[in-house]
Amino acid sequence: MRTVTYSMGMSADGYVVGPDGRFDWAAPDAEIFAFHLEEIRQVGVHLLGRRLYEVMLYWETAEEDQELDDAEREWARLWKALPKVVFSRTLTVVEGSNTRLATGTVAEEVARLRAEPGEGDIAIGGAALAASAEDLIDEYRAVVYPVLLGGGTPYFPQHERFVRLELAEVRTFGSKVVHHRYRALR
Repeated sequence: MRTVTYSMGMSADGYVVGPDGRFDWAAPDAEIFAFHLEEIRQVGVHLLGRRLYEVMLYWETAEEDQELDDAEREWARLWKALPKVVFSRTLTVVEGSNTRLATGTVAEEVARLRAEPGEGDIAIGGAALAASAEDLIDEYRAVVYPVLLGGGTPYFPQHERFVRLELAEVRTFGSKVVHHRYRALR
């Protein structure tokens, strides 16, 4: 069965976006960008909320940007080819190759994707979408940046729900950013 993953950068106090809506504090250096390249190679389909979809639209045409380095061009190529499903209550159409609007709930989409032939993880992107799918997430992958934001959008949903996690991997980068990979125990 395909693994459902949730991977995002977060501050040391647990936020993916600050109270001012900014996330530039999570800009990856070359080492972390290479890590993200390896991670995206393991993804078979990416589920996105509307806000993350709008941020990631840049990568659909980024290969044409002469300012990109080789790693960024590779990311753009991989992202463009990756099947993507967008969950939105406001959008009626989406742009980008291999991108479609969800026709069901997150649970219905995950069940359908798991039933179809296919390889690679089912990645969930966006804190709000992950909050609606927390019973489906098999692995939480947090890239923790050494900053405190004091508020904003939390990485983990603020539900009164107990979830036991097992630490599967820890990696510290040269920049002192730390990647934690946890498996949900059911």
